[in-house]
Amino acid sequence: MPIPSVLTLRDRRDDDLPTLWRWLHAESDPEWQRWDAPYFHAAGGPSTLSLTAFTAREGGRAPDPHGQIIALDGACIGQVTRHEEAPAGGGWWDLGLLIFDPRHWGGGLGTQALRLWTDATFAQTGAHVLTLTTWGGNERMVRAAARAGFRECARIPQARAWAGQRWDSVKLAQLRTDWAADTESV
Repeated sequence: MPIPSVLTLRDRRDDDLPTLWRWLHAESDPEWQRWDAPYFHAAGGPSTLSLTAFTAREGGRAPDPHGQIIALDGACIGQVTRHEEAPAGGGWWDLGLLIFDPRHWGGGLGTQALRLWTDATFAQTGAHVLTLTTWGGNERMVRAAARAGFRECARIPQARAWAGQRWDSVKLAQLRTDWAADTESV
């Protein structure tokens, strides 16, 4: 019987830097960019940052309390982020989730990572509401967020142009009170 994989969130370590550099800078057209707000990535062009420069810039940096590595059996496969929406102290935080390698898509890892990050964000911040913003073409992210308990709260029709089409911007939300009630009932 195969040993089940363990998904965790953790601080970034220096040994994650080659993986991060590969997916964020070395791959000329990574698949993840076609799903993670591709309308923004298209304008940026390919990165010219070398592994040496990336390591010099990022190595030894203090852990970011608003970003974590998604680790599968200890190995970096992606990252989660969060930022507080203005005004500070208002209780609204927006989350981000990215799994780099398509081999890790479609098996529930995104949902699991989002649940862990939602738990951590409610535990570590004064968040009242968490949001996650994606686009109508990223159906996997919309489904993962729904499975994690997020509900669609806004859909801005045809707000994003990508690949010759117009797409909706989709915002999903989770209230602290609903999260607490849902996790108590499990």
